[in-house]
Amino acid sequence: MTDLLVIRHAPTAWNADGRLQGRTDIPLSAAGRADADRWTLAPADRARAWFTSPLARAVETARRLGVAATPCPALAEMAWGAWEGERLADLRGAGVLTAEHEAAGLDLRPPGGESPRDVQHRLAPFLAARAAAGQPAGAVTHHGVLRALYALATGWDMSRKPPHRLIAGRGHRFLLGLDGTPTVAALNLALVGVPRGDPVDSV
Repeated sequence: MTDLLVIRHAPTAWNADGRLQGRTDIPLSAAGRADADRWTLAPADRARAWFTSPLARAVETARRLGVAATPCPALAEMAWGAWEGERLADLRGAGVLTAEHEAAGLDLRPPGGESPRDVQHRLAPFLAARAAAGQPAGAVTHHGVLRALYALATGWDMSRKPPHRLIAGRGHRFLLGLDGTPTVAALNLALVGVPRGDPVDSV
């Protein structure tokens, strides 16, 4: 089994405002930079082979963590298409995001965007490659990617609330089988020095 540690990027202004970011390349906010600067990896975790989403908020988070991370397109956030920049509450209130949409779970696809299942499909080769390498790895990525990975590991279909809350500003460990199939090892691991306030959970 290959160990994979996954960290969501530090916050942005759009996170604080509850807006869907998707592929929109929003940088870290000043508060996000301060958060990332307080996060510290254990020596064994710093020695992992690190990868990052190519989006600026993830690249900067990796840099502030002090790891040399290789950009990997498979780790980019789920594309929200026409809904990027919007708030989920506003989309629901306007009748754009309906109960029928949300019941689709893994197959919810915004206009011009991706579904979580699409994200799982593009993650699969990355996970298989990490398993084949057999070296402990780390990834700095996004909430949508983390949710898709968690669903892949647990069988959660995203049509209801997840069995566990995936807390921002924490590390999440998965074990990869020989073919890259993930299982959950540990969730919501505190990063040394991480602030204890309630994290932002928006995408």
